[in-house]
Amino acid sequence: MTFSQALLDWYDREGRVLPFRGTKDPYRVWLSEIMLQQTRTESVGAYYARFLERFPDVRALAAADEQDVLTVWQGLGYYSRARNLLRAARIVVDRYGGSLPADVKLLRSLPGIGDYTAAAIASIAFSLPEPAMDGNLNRVFARVTDLREDISLPHARRALRQAALDRMEKSRPGDLNQALMDLGATVCVPGTPDCARCPIRRFCLSHKNGTAEDLPVMPQRTPQRTVDLNVILVIWDGRVYMVPRRETLLKGMYVFLLSEDGPARAMSRLGLSAPAITESGRARHVFTHLIWQMRIYMARVPDVPEKLRDRFYTLEQMRSLPLPTAMRAAEALAEKELTK
Repeated sequence: MTFSQALLDWYDREGRVLPFRGTKDPYRVWLSEIMLQQTRTESVGAYYARFLERFPDVRALAAADEQDVLTVWQGLGYYSRARNLLRAARIVVDRYGGSLPADVKLLRSLPGIGDYTAAAIASIAFSLPEPAMDGNLNRVFARVTDLREDISLPHARRALRQAALDRMEKSRPGDLNQALMDLGATVCVPGTPDCARCPIRRFCLSHKNGTAEDLPVMPQRTPQRTVDLNVILVIWDGRVYMVPRRETLLKGMYVFLLSEDGPARAMSRLGLSAPAITESGRARHVFTHLIWQMRIYMARVPDVPEKLRDRFYTLEQMRSLPLPTAMRAAEALAEKELTK
């Protein structure tokens, strides 16, 4: 029995049942793979169903307004994925007649689609023998080949991809990629792998050599930077101040007044003042590269300049805007305040 046969037999018996599995529709495969980037698999199902209900195909997505897309995406985080999905959908409609191209290079040319996602779409939707090299597959093949080098190095990445390509099942490449993903997620896990349950242990050099727990060799991680951030809920006439982010992080998402200096100073820069500013809560949000330590303040203002009035939103309006998960605690406080 070959490596791929042993793995596919295991996958047929024990593969995970997921709401986005079992389809070869390129649009659905693409959507699920974008959602799965930097998001836990078990969290994706509800968002996937909701997104498809609102945008059932690539043409429906291409015709959408960006704010509508961000609102449906709300809660998944990493909102650049949603913006790239929209940009790519418009390109697919304009350039390819509404059908994703069955070509890895053309897929990679679309916004938000990198090597891994292109290979996943190509193999699952179009049955092309392309290994989808994500963290799971890199870990599996580092152990299978007993690679004892930093897997972030370009030559190590090439070696791992070649090892996967050499073992790629030509008749069921999509299933093999998904089997490898499942293996990495449930058996060949970081730290101590469950080699006793592994269907390919007879083919694994690190299992033979007793080095599986030491692999893969990972690069040194850069510590996350912590930012102390004030979130100011400025309330006026039953409305709360909100603006879309212009910064790269959370770009296009709506946030309350944010400031790294004092809340009174942040308000004064807008020409606003309040009789009292009270701390109402604290929250913490972890991004990939930094951590927001937030203090949430409440400030009721008696009046606002005319030029700012369209930045204040009612409770119903606030609920319709795309808010990032980082604002969830502040949003709950704002809801409570606006329902008084």
